[in-house]
Amino acid sequence: MSEKIRLYAFSDEAGGEIKKQIAAMKRNRLCGSELRGTEFGNVSDLSAEKAREISRMLSEEGLSVWSLGSPLGKIGIDDPMPPEIDKLKRTLETADILGATNIRMFSFYIPKGRRPEEYRNKVIDRLCEMSEAADTLHTGITLCHENEKGIYGENAECCLDILKSVPDIVGVFDPANFVQSGVDTLEAWSLLKDRIRYLHIKDALSDGRVVPAGKGIGHVAEIAAEYIELGGRRMTVEPHLTVFSGLSALEREGERSRVGESFSYPSADAAFDAACSAIREILGDNAL
Repeated sequence: MSEKIRLYAFSDEAGGEIKKQIAAMKRNRLCGSELRGTEFGNVSDLSAEKAREISRMLSEEGLSVWSLGSPLGKIGIDDPMPPEIDKLKRTLETADILGATNIRMFSFYIPKGRRPEEYRNKVIDRLCEMSEAADTLHTGITLCHENEKGIYGENAECCLDILKSVPDIVGVFDPANFVQSGVDTLEAWSLLKDRIRYLHIKDALSDGRVVPAGKGIGHVAEIAAEYIELGGRRMTVEPHLTVFSGLSALEREGERSRVGESFSYPSADAAFDAACSAIREILGDNAL
């Protein structure tokens, strides 16, 4: 293989402060971060000054920001859209400052008890609005839709609908999120693989508990191998092995990620290191 896999991570799972995140990334020989949060706040709420400060700190350590782990689209489908477009604009500006070429986003929470298909047209219209705004404001930054429980794109068919209907948006494939939504990950991968930009490395058991890559039923090793065969060279480790500061703010009330008791760790650092070690064990010499 001509180019080795470059590993990144949601570095905030190692700690809230950027210095602690840098230490964890260096310790695990990562290329950088899918930046989501620091002591300065969520990545979509950063001031230009703080974004430049983070960029400088990372650059001094030879680290980069591959993608922004934004919460864009993680609102109710009936919530007002103008504030989300404003947030998108701020996030694009932050991506420019940090040198990120990707922004992770979602496809709106569907009201509980309702079928996602009922909201299909509204979802697509809103995603088109976001895509058009991004295309107008910036070039070279790609919106990347992640599958997630509770949103329109929680199953493979709805994700494919999004990626076909809004061609400027590409996919992020998260095996654990599919497991938690009752989706067979191999079937989902077969359907979506040609439209996936990168992988979130996260695994889960059949009851939804998050475990290290390769320890669950997400078929992480098989999916990663085929992703590499197709030319993929970027992955983001997303541990979720312990509850870290701010996790509850990332999920809708009543929809908390379950952590596997057999894979609990004494600290966020230990959990972060275990998650990184698990994917390195799968990739072997293929990773930097």
